[in-house]
Amino acid sequence: MPPHPVFPIANLARSNETTILMVVLDGLGGLYHPEKGGSELEIANTPNLDRLAKSSSLGLSEPVAPGITPGSGPGHLALFGYDPLEHEIGRGVLEALGIGVNLKPTDIAARGNFCTLDQNGAITDRRAGRIDSAIAADLCAKLSTIKLPDIDIAIHHVKDHRFVLILSGEGISPDINETDPQTLGLPPSQSHGASIQASNTAKAVNHISTQAQDMLIDQPQANGILLRGFSSLPTLPKFQDITQLKPAAVAAYPMYKGLAQLIGMTILPTGTTFEEEIETLTRHYADYDFFFLHYKATDTAGEDGDFDAKVAALEDFDRQLPYILQLGADVTIIAGDHSTPALLAGHSWHPVPLMLNSRWTHGSENAVFSEAYCSTGSIGKIPATSIMPLALAHGNKLNKFGP
Repeated sequence: MPPHPVFPIANLARSNETTILMVVLDGLGGLYHPEKGGSELEIANTPNLDRLAKSSSLGLSEPVAPGITPGSGPGHLALFGYDPLEHEIGRGVLEALGIGVNLKPTDIAARGNFCTLDQNGAITDRRAGRIDSAIAADLCAKLSTIKLPDIDIAIHHVKDHRFVLILSGEGISPDINETDPQTLGLPPSQSHGASIQASNTAKAVNHISTQAQDMLIDQPQANGILLRGFSSLPTLPKFQDITQLKPAAVAAYPMYKGLAQLIGMTILPTGTTFEEEIETLTRHYADYDFFFLHYKATDTAGEDGDFDAKVAALEDFDRQLPYILQLGADVTIIAGDHSTPALLAGHSWHPVPLMLNSRWTHGSENAVFSEAYCSTGSIGKIPATSIMPLALAHGNKLNKFGP
């Protein structure tokens, strides 16, 4: 069989009875904080993670490339073995799929945030104080009354301050810039497009943004909107075809469910808490041989710039880790899609701590799970796309290459 041009492991993967569990702590990586005396991982009391580290292989993963700050979509794609530079997916599509929107190939989806604007129209909070979902849902219903002559508009609430905008019509294009400058103190950006279709789409988006500000003017927090991740539905090779795995995803947040669905994973319905995710994982554990389990709280705290909250999120995860480990996966991966240091209050380009545990890993009695120790680990610093081949190898799921 000739080598697969993009996924070499597709020609080597084989099925067997072993189970792989990939636990993704969103925004896992941090930075040394001079006032705290360490990174979030170094300060957190994580005895269960540290105990697992002593029998595991450790390293660092590079989500995209050195110096590149990834979004959650590219970060997760890389963890699943897809080169995010080769397979670009817009955040809008992922959010839409995650809440069950049936996108047509010609639709354009954008991820939206309610935001707070000051009296001069400058952004003071990109997330509108993470307003309550019930309030945001009512505001989405209000914005859904915006009309355009040639383009149909649908606005779907996602969670908290997030929503999805869907544009449908002839002669539209996702090749426009976002309206979120991702910086405080600036007004929402104007959208632009180079082609006729893109230019028409950008004009529609700017009209929607202006109308939204007019309609939300009396809101104390959510008095503006920011749009990004304009995208149409892509076609990706299926995860199970590449890996010969039967995969399932357990995630509470829509975007991560959308990404898993796009590559062919079964989405297991679950609740809104990590405890409920673990219950779902346990209930279905005998039915699949690959699980993606998502933990969001680390990223939320990092984005808020709250060092202590991220420490607390890591400690909370650590307390629940034994319930995950008692399932007895043959290969357990503890990884992150990107770093979100509280010191930066956002995603960063820093490599992410990585831990892989199986019967074939050899750890150290001195090991702990931290950025510093992982930087000296036996895995080294690897592209995040190499994690799945390693996981398959440790599950004895790859044939030998060559005669």
